[in-house]
Amino acid sequence: MRMRKKKHGAERIEACSELLIREISSLKDGFDGAFGAGRPVHLEIGCGKGNFAVGMASKYPDINFVAMERVADVCCVALEKAMASKQERPTDNLRFLIGDAKLLAENILPHSVDCIYLNFSDPWPKSGHAKRRLTHRSFLDIYRLLLKEDGILRFKTDNVGLFEFSLEEFAAYGAEILWQTRDLHNSEKNADNVMTEYEKNFSEQGFAICSAWVKLPK
Repeated sequence: MRMRKKKHGAERIEACSELLIREISSLKDGFDGAFGAGRPVHLEIGCGKGNFAVGMASKYPDINFVAMERVADVCCVALEKAMASKQERPTDNLRFLIGDAKLLAENILPHSVDCIYLNFSDPWPKSGHAKRRLTHRSFLDIYRLLLKEDGILRFKTDNVGLFEFSLEEFAAYGAEILWQTRDLHNSEKNADNVMTEYEKNFSEQGFAICSAWVKLPK
């Protein structure tokens, strides 16, 4: 479902600008300029309304989180949520970035990210749209460039078709699947799992969540 255009969206985003990385090109020299302290960097691509990013930043104060969202009106909601909970975070470790994942490789310092999260990405179910899926090998090329040598890609989805496609892409790419499940909420990793808005809604309806932790080849 397409989100309605936010009234005064630009002004609302500006009101949260202290949490916004205005220009993706500013990251060409790394993330030190975006945060007040140097810490490991975790990047969420497609942050939606921000539940995951806000929850993770609060739970892990020694990690810097960058939440990226392509749609400005969606990111507006996430930014406002992050601002409202700012005092709950022990450290200043959360920033947002509005932009397309395709721009990451040319604008972010190579091998500067410790972990990338893909949470409930658009499945693009039509076969002709495979290249748009964020686990397509063309995107894996981007993640491979961004991640540090020991970096990990963490993927969650409720869409079985997308999960199976992704496992095939990982295998064809030569990636190592460190861990996977088709029922995250009944797995050993669930205790540390932070849910997205979408995940909470669908899990309450009884849908199982698929997940994989992946190490891309050097």
